Amino acid sequence: MVRRSTEPRIPPASAVRATAFVVFLAVLPLVFAGHWQVSLLLFTVMYAGLACAWNLLGGYAGYPALGHGAFFGIGAYAMAITAPHLGVGNGYRPFLLVLPIVAGTALAVLPVARLLLRTRAAAFAVLSITVMFMVATLVYNLRGLTKGSEGLPVPVAPFAVDTFERPFYYAMAVLLVLTVAVSWVVRTSKLGLALNAVRDDEDRARGLGVQTELVKMVAFALSAGLTAGFGAVWAYYITYVYPPFAFDALLSLGAVLMAFLGGRRTLWGPVVGAALIVPAQQYFAYRYGASQLYLIAYAALFLLVIYLLPDGIIPSAARHLRRLRSAHRAHARRDRAAVGPVSTRGGQG
Repeated sequence: MVRRSTEPRIPPASAVRATAFVVFLAVLPLVFAGHWQVSLLLFTVMYAGLACAWNLLGGYAGYPALGHGAFFGIGAYAMAITAPHLGVGNGYRPFLLVLPIVAGTALAVLPVARLLLRTRAAAFAVLSITVMFMVATLVYNLRGLTKGSEGLPVPVAPFAVDTFERPFYYAMAVLLVLTVAVSWVVRTSKLGLALNAVRDDEDRARGLGVQTELVKMVAFALSAGLTAGFGAVWAYYITYVYPPFAFDALLSLGAVLMAFLGGRRTLWGPVVGAALIVPAQQYFAYRYGASQLYLIAYAALFLLVIYLLPDGIIPSAARHLRRLRSAHRAHARRDRAAVGPVSTRGGQG
């Protein structure tokens, strides 16, 4: 007779954190209801999702992908091309395209993933960003489908002016919740263990029987597909897709920076990193965008993160808390050791 574990699949503490996170996302645009505030929240949630999606490949598997802008742009152009044929209707129909775009992109990138994942480290990073420029070049030249440098219009959603940004925000929030859920499933499954083994020592993992190629391709497909989903919602919100904006190297680097700041290989690290960086990014762009000085500030922030917090905020904070707890327990043991002899002498007297 096989005994089944009585422990819940989802620990109560994790369920509480997940519920609080969903409620927090739901009420944010109701508390900060201004147009610019909801727009800022929208981009913060978008980058949090992009960082979480990147973390599936760059964090858990340890492959330094720098070309996720390719998948974001693919999602944006997929929305721009297909939405006019679907019809805007009441404004929510194009959102129905997001999940098919996620699944289609995840399947479409598998041949490319198989080729790229035969390289490692710096070679993989260079090839990944090369793929982004190759896809952007195709978009420029397939004028019959993409209109080249002219870009593609996306039907304008007929939402109420007072709350125009909210449907897009909630679409991004749902995608973020989905991405965090996928990350949690990966972390707590055999796939996560296999990816950790690949990151630590891929040759040794292969020698121990881990199907390294398969698990890497699954992580790559999930990461690319989810990234494309955010690109699709972004395109519907922006209403016009240009190649330089859809395939932006800074978008890829921004997602990487947020994952580094919050903590790679952690569940909530990319979300924390996005919550800190996106408002700062928007402030720098607003103050210094005309002179492009905000790019220098962005680069300096990246260097500071790598130098001061190589493991990220969440791992560093957790390590600091462990040290404090260890010190507290050591003090408590010394106090008990000091009180013991005094009590003994008092009893003898």
